[in-house]
Amino acid sequence: MKKILLLTSMAAAVLAGCCNNQQDATIEKFNDIKKGVKAVHAPDSRSKTFDVNLEKEGDKYILRGVTTQQQAKDSLAHALKAANIQFEDSLFMLPCAKLGEKTYAVSTQSVINFRTGGKYSAESATQVMMGTPLRLLEKNDNGWTRAITPEGYIAWVTNASYQEMTKEELDAYKAKDKVIVTTKYTTIYEDNSDKSQMVSDAVWGNILIDLGNAGIYWRKVAIADGRTGYIPQRDVTNFEKWLDSRNPTAENIIATAKQFIGVPYMWGGTSIKAVDCSGFTKSTYFLNGLVLARDASQQCHTGDNVDISKYVNDSTYTVEALSNLKKGDLIFFGSKATPEKKERVTHVGIYIENGIFIHSAGKVRINSLIPSDDNYYSGSKRLLRACRIIGNQDMGKEIYSIEKLYK
Repeated sequence: MKKILLLTSMAAAVLAGCCNNQQDATIEKFNDIKKGVKAVHAPDSRSKTFDVNLEKEGDKYILRGVTTQQQAKDSLAHALKAANIQFEDSLFMLPCAKLGEKTYAVSTQSVINFRTGGKYSAESATQVMMGTPLRLLEKNDNGWTRAITPEGYIAWVTNASYQEMTKEELDAYKAKDKVIVTTKYTTIYEDNSDKSQMVSDAVWGNILIDLGNAGIYWRKVAIADGRTGYIPQRDVTNFEKWLDSRNPTAENIIATAKQFIGVPYMWGGTSIKAVDCSGFTKSTYFLNGLVLARDASQQCHTGDNVDISKYVNDSTYTVEALSNLKKGDLIFFGSKATPEKKERVTHVGIYIENGIFIHSAGKVRINSLIPSDDNYYSGSKRLLRACRIIGNQDMGKEIYSIEKLYK
C-alpha cells in the first residue's frame, strides 16, 4: 500500500512539474515578447509607461497592467496571438477611466516631489514648482498619483500636492492673471503683514493667481487649490510681462546659473532649495523662459550636437580642443560606449568659457576642464559630448518655450 501511495505521489509531482514547466515556458516567451515591444514603443519609462505582466490564474493567462502607448498595446496583443499565447486582456490605457474628466491638475506647493513609484520609499525622480500644469494618469490606494510634467516626465506624486481639474477648469485657470516669484525665497501670509500666519512658502519660479494690489507693499494672490494670501510686492512680477522679458542669451543663462552657487546637491532636486546636476541646468534655463528635458541622459539628445571630439577622443585637454563650445552650451560626462556597453551619460554642466563650466556636484560650483587650472574638475576626463540649447526652442528638438507648455 505504501508503495502505491509513493508511486502516486511521484506521478503527481511529475505531472505538476510538467505543468509548471509549461507555465514557465509561456511566461518566459511572454517576457521575451514584452521586452521587444517595450524596446520599440516604450524604451524610456520616464516618458512612456508600459507596465505589463502575464499572470496565470487556474487554467488561463491574464494580461494585466497599464500603458500610455496604444501602439505598444496593439503590438503586444498581435505578437502574443502570433505566438499562440491565449490570454484575457486586462491591460488598461492611461489616463485611467476611473479618473473621469479630472485628468488635469496644477501643483499647489512651493516645490513638490515626484518619485519613481507610488510610495515614500521609492527613489526621488524630479520636482515641479507651484503653478505647474500636470496631466494625471492613475491613482493607487495609498494616496499617490502617476502624473506627467509639462515636458513629458512620468512619475508619482502625492495626492495632496496638486489641485485636480477638468480640461475646462485648467483652461480657466490658465486664462487668469498671474504673477511669478522673482526672489529666491519668500512667504505667502494670511494678511498683509509678516506677523500674520503663513499660508505657504514660495520660491523663485512659483506661479500664483494675481488678485491685485493690497496696499503699497503687498499683493493678494491665490494658489490653484483656492487658498489666498498676501505676498510682498517686491517679490513677484506680472507673469505675462515676465514672459515677454525672457531673453535666453548666453550671458543671461550664465548670470542666472551663478545665482545658484552654493545651493546644495540633492538627487531629484529642481529648485533653488536644492538641485541635482540636470535639475540645475533645467532650473537655470526655466528661469530664462525655456523648458528642458529632465535628466542629463535626456538633455544630451536635445538641441544641436557640438563637436568636442578633440578633447574627448584625442586626449587634448586644452582650451583649443573646446573651441567649438559657446557660452551656455550643455556639456555631458559619463562612460564611453564599448562593444559590450552603451554610452552612459551621468552628469551635466553649463559651459562658461575658456574651459570653465558651472555644475551641481556636492553643491553648485564652478570648475575647469583644464588640468593645469587650480579648480580642475577631477571628472573632466569623463567628458562625452555637448549640445547647444540656445536658439533651438520650439523647433522639434525637445526644447520648449514656457508659453508652449504653461499657457
